Amino acid sequence: MKFFIDTANLAQIKEAQALGVLDGVTTNPSLMAKEGITGKNSILKHYVDICNLVDGDVSAEVNAVDYDGMIKEGEELADLHEQIVVKLPMTKEGVMAAKYFSDKGVKTNVTLVFSAGQALLAAKAGATYVSPFIGRLDDVSTDGLALIEEIRLIYDNYGYETEILAASVRHTMHIVNCAKIGADVMTGPLSAIYGLLKHPLTDIGLAQFVADFEKGNK
Repeated sequence: MKFFIDTANLAQIKEAQALGVLDGVTTNPSLMAKEGITGKNSILKHYVDICNLVDGDVSAEVNAVDYDGMIKEGEELADLHEQIVVKLPMTKEGVMAAKYFSDKGVKTNVTLVFSAGQALLAAKAGATYVSPFIGRLDDVSTDGLALIEEIRLIYDNYGYETEILAASVRHTMHIVNCAKIGADVMTGPLSAIYGLLKHPLTDIGLAQFVADFEKGNK
């Protein structure tokens, strides 16, 4: 399972990279705005800065909602760095753009996916990644993990190579359960990744080892 971090914060990306388990980064316009990154040139430079921090894929989202606009923005993003993945919305125009970029060998991430049917269309269009938002489904009393299971079944039935990128991951158990189901990638906050480290018995055992060592080596 690949671990992506969902942020535009360079310090958090560096911290996740230092942990040794980071495989990529996902971003969106909201995350850019949260970090105060505004203006086209600043945003494009920030994407390059992120690419220079990590070894894996970096999803950069188009802002256009029309097909021609998506193609224009997507091509500009793809030209920034070889690690850029063009992030497209799950709309008719987004699916068409995913097919366009797939035919040209440009990686894509189809986002805002909330149904198995949407994920099927993204795979048919040749998307590199499909991003079902499990946390947002949970927010409206719908089982986000069940959607991951449905997509996994469909993709396995037909051998689709599109990777399931579990997005809107909120906490550690989201990560664990997505791994059980077979999501190819998860993207979430650094706090959820760090949560995997924690277990009280680990803390108790380590404290005991340290105490016993100190007793015998004074």
